[in-house]
This record gives sequence, structure tokens and C-alpha cells, in this order.
Amino acid sequence: MSLRKEKFYKEFVRRENDIYRAPYNPELEFYSQIKAGNVSKVKELCKDALMDKPGLGTLSLNSTQNMKYHFAITTAMVARYCIEGGMELSAAYTLSDFYIQKADLCKTVKEVSDLHPVMCEDYAARMKNLRKKKVCSLAIANCVDYIYDNLHTRITIEGLASYVNLNPSYLSRLFKKEMGQSVSDYIQDTKINTAQNMLIYSEYSIAQISSILAFPSQSYFTKIFHAKTSFTPTQYRKLHFRNTEIGKDKTTP
Repeated sequence: MSLRKEKFYKEFVRRENDIYRAPYNPELEFYSQIKAGNVSKVKELCKDALMDKPGLGTLSLNSTQNMKYHFAITTAMVARYCIEGGMELSAAYTLSDFYIQKADLCKTVKEVSDLHPVMCEDYAARMKNLRKKKVCSLAIANCVDYIYDNLHTRITIEGLASYVNLNPSYLSRLFKKEMGQSVSDYIQDTKINTAQNMLIYSEYSIAQISSILAFPSQSYFTKIFHAKTSFTPTQYRKLHFRNTEIGKDKTTP
């Protein structure tokens, strides 16, 4: 069963990074990947130039000014998502102002368009660094990486301690000191965050997601998910599916 879970989990991770994956809403995926700090995926999504994106509305009859307006809108949206993901408000808006000002100095549509992936990848890289901003030791950094790579298994403090060659009690104290929460809480939060993405971006059933992420039962998964998000998994999936189907604007990333 553990090999089957690993296969399903790695299939989800692979789909997260493959170009062919089609989410309910490409815009939601784009901003969510920046928020998650997935630099490689953001680079992939930005491979097509902003000026070649379909569906860009006409905000100005001047083509260069029109592209600047769309760049400013996209940058503001990226900043908002990153704030939701934990970036300090002042840092997010300072960076936003910096890039919008740079775009304002551009002389051509191509110059504005070329600035778009630079801005997106900068935000994504900063969000990736946020994940480890509290980590001071190599042992805890290795634990964090191990947790993200093994969410399809039951991760224990004893297993982590063995992985980094530390005493379990010492590792437990060190982890809480550096990460601000216990190992079990961190694992649980990370699994729930992953479950949220799986509910939005995959067609796995709730029972499958519960099993793939190694929860002891679907009822326990639902209980923890509700405690963390205030929604049941079913409610969460329906809510985000509905949000991706209505209220779309014509600005694409």
C-alpha cells in the first residue's frame, strides 16, 4: 500500500510540474504557483511573452501604455497573493512599486513584456525563501526538505531524528525553537496545504487524497482539514471550483 501511495503522490507532484496539466483556471494556477514559491513552474508558465497572451483587453489605444497597464495589474495581483502567502505587506508593495516604476520607464511593448517574467520569478524566489526563513541549522533545513519529499508517508519524529542523526527529544526541541511550532503541527499543516492544492488542481477523490497523504482515515482527514481551514474538503473543492468558473476578468498573467 505504501508503494501505491507513493506512486499517487509522486504522480500529483509530477503533474504539478508538467506543462500539460490543465487546472480549472490558468490564472489561479499562475498566481498560486508564485505564492507557493515554485520557481521552476513559474518559469515554465512565463515562457510565453506577456504581449503574446490571449485575451488582453484594450486599456489604452497606445500599445505600449496598454501593456504597462496590464503589467501593473498583474504585479498588483502577484503582490496580493504573496501577502496572503506570508510576505510582509511593506516588502510586497515596495517590490510592486519597484517593478511598476521600471515598467513605466520602458519604451516599447517588448521591453514591458520582457520585464514580466523577471518580476514573477523574483516574487516566486522570495516566497520560496520564506519557507525556510526561520531555519538556522542544517539539520532543521534537512528535516523541512524531508517532510516535503515524503508527505505520502507517515512521518515520525523518530524517523526524522534518524534521518538527521540527532536524538528525537533534542530534535523536537530544536525544531520548535527554529520553526515556531512542533514537528507534528508542521507536518500536519504542510499536508493540509498540499491537500488544498490537490482538491483544486487534481481530480483525486477526497478518500484518495486522504490515503495519498497518509492520514489514518478519511474522517480524521476531514476533521483536521476543517479545523485548519473552517471548511470540509468537499466544501473547499466546491468553493474554489465555483470561484474559477465565475468572476473572471480578461487580464491574463
